Amino acid sequence: MNATPTLSAPPIGAPAPEREARPSRAWAWSGLIAGIAGLGSMVTSSMVDAVYDPDLDGDTAKIADKLADQVPQIIAFHTFAMIAAVALIVFAAGAYRRLAGTVSAQSLTPLVAFSGIFGTALVIVLGTGLTTEFVFAVGNQEMASDENSAFFAHWIGTIPWCWGLVGLSGIALFVAARQGAVPRWLGLVGVIGGGITLLFGMSPLQYMAGMFAPLGLLVISLGFLFGDKAYRAGVRVTDEA
Repeated sequence: MNATPTLSAPPIGAPAPEREARPSRAWAWSGLIAGIAGLGSMVTSSMVDAVYDPDLDGDTAKIADKLADQVPQIIAFHTFAMIAAVALIVFAAGAYRRLAGTVSAQSLTPLVAFSGIFGTALVIVLGTGLTTEFVFAVGNQEMASDENSAFFAHWIGTIPWCWGLVGLSGIALFVAARQGAVPRWLGLVGVIGGGITLLFGMSPLQYMAGMFAPLGLLVISLGFLFGDKAYRAGVRVTDEA
């Protein structure tokens, strides 16, 4: 005769069994912040336009004088760019964890996605690296020559725009989608936006990547925030209807 199973209460004073925490979305919020700040850095960088002003006709003295009037825009650019860089690193770490938890253990996809985002953050930091040297020196011959000030304007008009490596991360997202690790529509966004960004990044017009990558990052971050419900519920993506 089979014994009837009985339920027993845990001993008094014993710790309650731990409940599995829902995956945090803080990293995806960081991606959203990075995309917004990235767009802000592009806009404010474009406002530092002395070196591109056709009326100045390449006159470095006039360029330096105009740059001296654009210090607020330079500071705003630096701030937006650094916020984007810091937020990108958090997003890179979160993307790695998110993909590593759903792709095969042998897949390189999480590391490639991480590397593209992290590498872009480093490029942005380098793009802001000359600010501390020039932001209060432009227009002052004793601190910086007019020629060097003009070079600085070219620097912030190109280097922080080089978001090409984020395109590689977008391609990795597409590969992850083919493995059932993320929703397919996110993979399509990754391959289209990432492909365009990567192509610009590999061309002599690599700074054009800065026009597309922050927008793609915004869409992907929103997707992970609000369109990744199966993963947060603990259901494999390929089981979605």
